[in-house]
Amino acid sequence: MAQDWDIKSRSPACEACHAEFTDKQAYFSALTFGSQGYARTDFCEVCWRGKSREVGAFSSWHGVFRLPPPKPEEPLKKETAETLLRRLIEEDDAPRAAVIYILAVMLERKRVLEERDVREHEGATLRVYEHKKTGETFIVRDPGLRLDQLEEVQGDVIRMLDGQGTPGTDADPAEPGAGA
Repeated sequence: MAQDWDIKSRSPACEACHAEFTDKQAYFSALTFGSQGYARTDFCEVCWRGKSREVGAFSSWHGVFRLPPPKPEEPLKKETAETLLRRLIEEDDAPRAAVIYILAVMLERKRVLEERDVREHEGATLRVYEHKKTGETFIVRDPGLRLDQLEEVQGDVIRMLDGQGTPGTDADPAEPGAGA
């Protein structure tokens, strides 16, 4: 599998009738897999009733559309579990699969992400999460961590959130004597 995770944004409008979703409106999402990879389509309730059998979805779910709140300005940018997850997914770095998975689980426990489905695909377990506020879909590969691996991965996550480097690095290059 070329890509073990991805983010698919919720559409602001129905795929079939093109009507824009309104705040607190029910919507239906379908995730399909084709030659271009994963594709997400979103439908209003009326169109979903007419299209649900035609879609041939890998995964589908129902949600409630919420208009995103205006973003407050942050005086200082700090790394959060969500921003770190987004950055690592964007970098598409396979060795960080365990860190990405732990961050997704952390955000699920904080009720930021909601697990919508679990699927086996090309020998990998994929977990489909939906961001509760933005409606974005996160596809995260489950690395099948063992209990004896959790402490090390949790340490990597903590160091990355504290801005102390990336997993697997023992020293900060800015420290005196590091890398010398």
